[in-house]
Order: sequence, then structure tokens, then C-alpha cells
Amino acid sequence: MIPLDGRSPQPLYEQIYQYIKDEIRSGKRRAGERLPSTRMLANHLKISRCTTQMAYEQLLSEGYIESVPCKGYFIAGIEELVGLDQEPAPGAVFSREEEKEDCQVDFSLRGLDLERFPFNTWRKITKNTLVDDNKEMFAAGDPQGEYGLREAVGNYLHSARGVHVRPEQIVIGAGSEYLWLLLAQILGRNRCIAMENTTYRQAFRVFSGVGMRVEPISMDANGMSALELEKSGADIAYVMPAHQFPTGIVMPVKRRQELLAWAGAGQERYLIEDDYDSEFRYKGKPIPSLQGMDPAGKVIYIGTFSKSIAPAIRVGYLVLPEKLLAVYREKAGFYASTVSRIDQNILYQFMVQGHYERHLNRMRAIYKAKHDALLEGLKSLESQFEIRGENAGLHVVLTHKGGRAEEELVEQAKRMGVRVYGISRSLIRPEPGRFTSTVLLGYGRLSPDEIRKGTKLLEQAWL
Repeated sequence: MIPLDGRSPQPLYEQIYQYIKDEIRSGKRRAGERLPSTRMLANHLKISRCTTQMAYEQLLSEGYIESVPCKGYFIAGIEELVGLDQEPAPGAVFSREEEKEDCQVDFSLRGLDLERFPFNTWRKITKNTLVDDNKEMFAAGDPQGEYGLREAVGNYLHSARGVHVRPEQIVIGAGSEYLWLLLAQILGRNRCIAMENTTYRQAFRVFSGVGMRVEPISMDANGMSALELEKSGADIAYVMPAHQFPTGIVMPVKRRQELLAWAGAGQERYLIEDDYDSEFRYKGKPIPSLQGMDPAGKVIYIGTFSKSIAPAIRVGYLVLPEKLLAVYREKAGFYASTVSRIDQNILYQFMVQGHYERHLNRMRAIYKAKHDALLEGLKSLESQFEIRGENAGLHVVLTHKGGRAEEELVEQAKRMGVRVYGISRSLIRPEPGRFTSTVLLGYGRLSPDEIRKGTKLLEQAWL
């Protein structure tokens, strides 16, 4: 029996899909168990067969069930291709048991929605990659990454982000951290790198950890201050123009041109453009990349599939300006690729067969629904809070208009069983009077119902 609520705003096919999925994930339905046919289920529930077909197709596409020709639908054995549980948010001090006990809603900045990951598709591509004892996949490959994957990534970046790139300019690596280390090797560790204050702390840790001098640059409403950058003495600047983390600022064209002018004024100056989550934008057209505006070859572009597919994929890409290719080959071209050829081929097939684009379109719709639920839930707080960064990415920024301290906001939310995160952890250096009343709310791994529950609890905590 599948309980259906005809008065619910949730479509019937989604109710069926959710019920069966929950049964599988809770262990109530075992691998290999046969499901009723779509016709039989439709007759039993007194609904159209089209509705049950849509539910089964969604379960099939996500790998929860399998279709056997002439036999029917069966519960799939879900392999742990991608971990469904995320690590605790930075700074968390609770065990998983304590976290479940003390926290009702966690607006974690690190969580992603992996419920809709296309397990079935990924599994099929994996099996096809290893069919017929494909021994070539186990041999050492190109240090820069497989040419086919680099070509596919280049085509995607050009069409989606306006990046001007040849496959020869792309380096495939196991995540952003490795690529930052590679950049330090290419550019030289005696360099001074300017970073926005606030910024992504992991990037700061990597660059400072290898001995590069990091110069924090203040931000205004448009991003990194070009005037302060000029005075800093830095010769490299690390920026996130499409959606700055954590402030959510989208850098306007004028500021981008100012940064490009700064880079062009020095022979050894470069901009590192980290385009970490540009796939998710909910208002207006996608923001073109800074690299696509650069005629002088001064922008180093870096991106990853961790946000758009899954963190466990661990594949990132670096687009080097033409003038740095010789430097790369001399200083780092002898490093073996850090991503296995098997994983590269799976991702290549996932992209060229059109699955990546379909997955992105599906996830944009899912995150848009969550984004809208969060903004709707925060409406009651608008009189006391300024809400920013709401048009892109997977988190929003709330600043208390009355100057209530960040620590107080976090603690009040915690007492109601809700976790929010202070922006101060992203500061490289303190700036008196700035970011003192600001918290961050991530919503990637929460369901719309959890988001609504969380915002109601925040309303009780803060109003």
C-alpha cells in the first residue's frame, strides 16, 4: 500500500517515487525484490498508468530500481559509488550521534543533494569502461589528463562559460587543492598573492602553507578593491567573480575590467579565477567568465566537478594561459596525473553522452525549488535582516540590521536546534566594524520541508 494524498501540492508521481525510495533506503525493500508492474500499481491505486510510469522512470534514472526486459522492475543493489553522507561542517565538534540528537536542522555550507545522483547511469558507464578486460585503462596516461576528457571539458567551458581554451591548455587534477599546489609550483612560491577578505579558507591555507605571502584585500559591494590591490605589492590575485565565497557578490563588468587592467600592467601579474559553482544561477543569464574577457592571457581559470556532480568524484581542471604552458612543462610537466584513467573515462563518457548536461538541468531545478523555499521562509526576517547572495550558489548571507553579534545569532539558533555559520571563519584578518553581524545558511543537502522547518525555528530564535 502506498499512501497518496490528493490534497497535497506534491504531484502523485513524486509521492510514489518518494515512498518507494524511502522504503529502499530504510532497508524495508531488499535488492532483487520485484516491484508490481506500472499497470498493476496504477489499477491498485486507482490512478493513471502515466503517473506510475513517471515514478518508476525517476527511480530507474537514479539507480534505485532496475528494469529487466520481459520480467519487470526489481530493487537494485545500491553500490556506494558516491558517499551519501557528508563530513560535518567546518568547526563542528559533535559526533554524528550528538549531531542528530542536538540539531534539528543544519544549514551546512558543505552539503549537496546526492539523493538525485544518477547512480544507474554512472554504474552502466563504469561497467562499460571495464568490459572486455580493457587493459589500456590500467596503464599510465597523459600527465595533463586524457585528451578526450580535456576536449570535452574545453567544449563545455566554451559553450557554458565563454572560456577561450584549447585542450592543450587544460590540466586535469584530483580536486582544487592539488591544482592550487600545482599553480604554486608553476608560478613560484616566492610570490605574493592577494586574496579577498573574506575568502575560501581552504585556498588560503594551501597558498600560505606552501610559503606564498598572502595579502588580504578588503572588499566593497563589487568585490575585491582594485585600488587596494594596486597598493598591496601583490603580483597574483585570487578571485571568485561569478559568485564570491562567502559573500555571494557577483563582480560587475567594470570591476572585472579594473582587475584585468591591473594584471596587464605587469609582465608577471596573473589573476586566478576560481569558478567553483557557476553552474547554479537562478536569476538572469549565466555570468560570463573573467577568462573569456581576457585578451592578454592573464587569467588562470580553475574549476571542479565537486559541486556539479559529487564531492567524491575528485576531478578538477586548470586552464593555463598560453604563455604559461612552457613553464608548466618545465616545472611540473613530469608529474603523473592524479586522476585514474578509469575515472577520467567514466567522466568523459558521462559528458559526451549528454548525461552531464541533463544532470545539471535537473539539479538546477531541484536547487531552485530549495532556494525559493528558503527565501519564502526568510520573508518574516526581512525587517531585521539584509539577505544577500540569493541569486546563485547554494547558500545565502544574512546580516542583522541592528548589529546583533554573530556569536549571539549563532548561539540563539543553536538553542532552537538549528545550525547556522558565522562569516568570521572566512576572514584572513579581522576588519573592525565589518562582518560582525553576518551568518551563512547553506541549503544544498536539505529538503524543502527541512528548510521550511529551519526557517520557522530561526524566526522563533531571532524575532
